[in-house]
Amino acid sequence: MALTITTSAFENGKTIPLKNTCDGDDMAPQLRFDGVPGGTVSLSLIMEDPDAPGGIFTHWILYNLPPDTKELSLDHKAKKNLSNGAIQGLNDFNRYGYGGPCPPSGEHRYQFKVY
Repeated sequence: MALTITTSAFENGKTIPLKNTCDGDDMAPQLRFDGVPGGTVSLSLIMEDPDAPGGIFTHWILYNLPPDTKELSLDHKAKKNLSNGAIQGLNDFNRYGYGGPCPPSGEHRYQFKVY
């Protein structure tokens, strides 16, 4: 089985709900990880907007996530260090944690990548 990331917050290719954007509550969506290969030491997650006018815009960096993590429900937007040992990096908003979509105009794609 391949490593996958899914969410129940919205469908692939569909609009991200207002509560997960800067115009709403700026809450990170619930995520689920499946197919983590045996021997994995930790997981990393990056959320990017490849359609940003200035090039790729990074909305979220999360690393050192324990490999046994099955689900991630986040309500700790600006914390650098999480209780499970994971660390949130600085995003392109220059803050720690999740920064929801905020496109200046038009529709943008958002990619969630897990490593």
